[in-house]
Amino acid sequence: MSTHEDIRAAISRSRPAFYALRGGGWRDYVTLLHPPYTAWHLSYVVLGVALAPAVHIDRLGASLVAFFLAMGLSAHALDELAGRPLNTRIPDRTLRLIAAGGLGGAVAMGIAGSLIVTPWLLVFVVFGLFIAPAYNLEWFGGRFHSDFWFAFAWGSFPFLTAYWVSGERLELSALLGAIAAFALSLAQRVLSRRVREVRRRVRAIEGKAVYANGAIEEIDRAWAIEPLERALMLMALSIVAVSVAALVTRL
Repeated sequence: MSTHEDIRAAISRSRPAFYALRGGGWRDYVTLLHPPYTAWHLSYVVLGVALAPAVHIDRLGASLVAFFLAMGLSAHALDELAGRPLNTRIPDRTLRLIAAGGLGGAVAMGIAGSLIVTPWLLVFVVFGLFIAPAYNLEWFGGRFHSDFWFAFAWGSFPFLTAYWVSGERLELSALLGAIAAFALSLAQRVLSRRVREVRRRVRAIEGKAVYANGAIEEIDRAWAIEPLERALMLMALSIVAVSVAALVTRL
């Protein structure tokens, strides 16, 4: 089956996300990870190390594990607790344990890193400890649940943290890389927001697109969602590939 047909089939089954598996059992836990998006944002960690003045593979490994715990597990568990957007059947108690364990593990690794590498790492640890629940649980009336904070917390922050951990200083390449991660994450937010709205709230889209040559195309939910999700998948693949390529070049 082609990618085009895959996407249309996924949409027709009204899944909450294109990467969501059929509900129940272990599949819910895979869906909870948001695999393409988790890989996307972890790639900023790889890119941060690749662009840093010094490359330390052991610090890269630790940073990847810490951000996987904080973003891949904790943040996504908190997001699911805050409204069940993925419609998983994971019990609330289990989600709380995943959220607490993931964030706690990430903080513990950050504290250990501050003792081994530099105490300044604690600044990043404190910010991460705050922004994960503040964003996903919409603290302070949702003030931190915005396009800006998503782009910074899920884009610039992992990049800058990994850059600092590996290079122990921030140079011009850190600023430029942080801007790139911010912009890419903001683009992701813009595209995925429309997709979520259509998938989860719109029952039907009806109409016709009439082209200049007289051709007529039926407009439906798949027509509205498909190009956006294809773009998101291609962007995820691209940033992962670019990050790995940059790291391989440095090695």
